[in-house]
Amino acid sequence: MPARSLASLSLSFGLVSIPVKLYTATETSTAVRFNLLTKDGSRLKQQYVSEQTGKVVERADMVKGYEFEKDRFVTFSPDELKAIEESPNHLVEIVSFIPVKTVDPLYYDKAYFIAPDKRGGKPYSLLHAAMLKTQRCAIAKWASKGKSHVVQIRAVEGGLVFQQLLFADEVRSIADLHIEDVEVSDAELKLAIQLIEQASEDAYDAPLFKDDEKVRVLAAIDAKIAGQQIVSPEPVELSPTGQVIDLMEALRASLNRKGAASAKVKEAAPRKPVRRGATPAAPTPIRRASKKSA
Repeated sequence: MPARSLASLSLSFGLVSIPVKLYTATETSTAVRFNLLTKDGSRLKQQYVSEQTGKVVERADMVKGYEFEKDRFVTFSPDELKAIEESPNHLVEIVSFIPVKTVDPLYYDKAYFIAPDKRGGKPYSLLHAAMLKTQRCAIAKWASKGKSHVVQIRAVEGGLVFQQLLFADEVRSIADLHIEDVEVSDAELKLAIQLIEQASEDAYDAPLFKDDEKVRVLAAIDAKIAGQQIVSPEPVELSPTGQVIDLMEALRASLNRKGAASAKVKEAAPRKPVRRGATPAAPTPIRRASKKSA
């Protein structure tokens, strides 16, 4: 569990108040990031420039404004912004309990964990056990950082997940795409079902999947540090456009592929970073292998 919590909250469950601590459930700092530099290698810093004068504006001279008409703004002072923001509330009010599967994952936003705070162990465990038993999750309201949120609290093995949800007006409808409903034959459907069953697993195994693109980029960075030149791969030859595919034959070929039922994602070998203090070697072009389709 993370060493430091983000906030102390009170989970309202009927007349029961459960003191909890909020922890982030995801990690984003592992992404590969590149810095903007000048050609001589010095760092660049971001500045704000006035569209009217072209001069750099210092942060102390900035104000926030809302565009209510084209190029017309109403401005707000820091005190006014603070006054109109919703006050932070440590109370998380449960408004209903619904079946877990009725919340479309499309509405999932940021995920957190909640753990019991002092004197919260017993009611926390009770709520956790009751939701596991009933297969229901809680829908609650929460205000934080000047914004109100709707959250789903669901029980998982070991504790409770505090899942921030998107509002309805933040999620687009797939109906807007007007996807054509094309009729399929019974034979095609049967083969497709067989293909699904052949590649089926009992559950999602998260550690099985690795960020192959990140591994590739880090390997290229290490090669660059070692003095090698990074060269773009040759373009992949794609199948001719407009090619007519026999769907039945494609399904049968997929079913007959050797090892389709036992195909697994191979874990990438651990990266061996180059010693940062090493003297770069003479540039040597490297190429990444590319796959060509038949």
